Amino acid sequence: MAWMWQISEWFEALHIISVMFWMAGMYYLPRLFVYHAEAMEAGDPHTVFEKMEANLLRIIMNPAMISAWAFGLLLISRPGFANSAGFWLWTKLFLVIVLSGYHGFLAAERKKFLTGSTPHSSRFYRMINEIPPVLTIFIVILVVVQPF
Repeated sequence: MAWMWQISEWFEALHIISVMFWMAGMYYLPRLFVYHAEAMEAGDPHTVFEKMEANLLRIIMNPAMISAWAFGLLLISRPGFANSAGFWLWTKLFLVIVLSGYHGFLAAERKKFLTGSTPHSSRFYRMINEIPPVLTIFIVILVVVQPF
């Protein structure tokens, strides 16, 4: 059974790596939207942002989110884990679902930029850029401290 423990440790490591890449993209994409909106508002060229946003979503964020979910679900599926984890796990899962919805919102916003109009102001994107860090703080506290 020692091999099962090692596999679990690999899943945990890959889950953490995936989450790190996903969060890096979640922190950076709204910042790109800030610059994109400012360029559009000023009438400056902005096509470089469209390519950067598309690549960030397609190459980093989407695969990282999928692998974070996959490895996280593999960790939860360990025998007895979900039953013994407590309320912190379900709270964490709820917050991860919120982050996944936010990811979908960002993907939809990127498509709106492609129409040639600014979907929201640069100030709006500056404000929503704070959502992932705040949720990350709560999630890390839930996992490490397990307050419930």
